[in-house]
Amino acid sequence: MHHLVQIIRFESARKLTKVPKDHPCSNLYGLAFKLEIHVEGDIHDSTGFVMDFNDIERKFMTIKKQVDHHYLNEIVGLENPTSEILIEWIWNKLKPDFQELSKLVLWENEVSRVEFSGN
Repeated sequence: MHHLVQIIRFESARKLTKVPKDHPCSNLYGLAFKLEIHVEGDIHDSTGFVMDFNDIERKFMTIKKQVDHHYLNEIVGLENPTSEILIEWIWNKLKPDFQELSKLVLWENEVSRVEFSGN
């Protein structure tokens, strides 16, 4: 079994609505997210690929159009867009038509990330 990782970047604004008013994340701020899309599978004899990296990126494009350079709090299901909620929201949009998907890793910055691999 092979493990592929495609990295996609997007930028979004948000504020967290369930933190105390004096918490820095209660204010509107922007993040440059890095999303790792992990795929597992066997090589297909017809292509020599588990999956083409371009196909992995294409599967995310509809979601990227919703979140890239947008205010996350205005998206249904992301009214309190913590990274934990955001990564699960992305997973639920990707997984039904993307059975090879094994894990997502969402980086907020160089030191903070969330990993999710389904329920």
